[in-house]
Amino acid sequence: MQRLPTGETVITPRNFKLLEELEHSEKGLGDMSISYGLVDGSDIFMGEWNGGILGPHGTQHDSRFYELRISIPADYPAIPPKVRFVSRINMNCVDPKTGEIIYSKVPATRNWNRNMGMEQILISLRVEMASDANRRLRQPMEGSTFRKVGGA
Repeated sequence: MQRLPTGETVITPRNFKLLEELEHSEKGLGDMSISYGLVDGSDIFMGEWNGGILGPHGTQHDSRFYELRISIPADYPAIPPKVRFVSRINMNCVDPKTGEIIYSKVPATRNWNRNMGMEQILISLRVEMASDANRRLRQPMEGSTFRKVGGA
């Protein structure tokens, strides 16, 4: 959403917003401790994304790389994407069975607005890793993953 000098509000369409985010990520702009990109570069609907977070220094997550899956709903950016950890992680804002983030416990999704994007969610999750509630939690064996929803 953008406000013009005339006072009018322009709402950015979903695919324009996603193309902007893809370009931002591919150019390596922003926080270098996170990454995100399309699962399939030929997906014209840009519905499925991979995400990655490098664990913060001085925590149980230090030097670990966490893989995530991000599913973009049709109403994006009016509503946040669905985010699920593929890499197994122990955090108070992540469902321990599915790896899905708990929206009400992640500041970026709890306070979501259409000007936010995937980068803000990944940064918010990284900040949560370093929080007092999560920084010292014992973590699963590195390399372990959550089971796929409805799958093996």
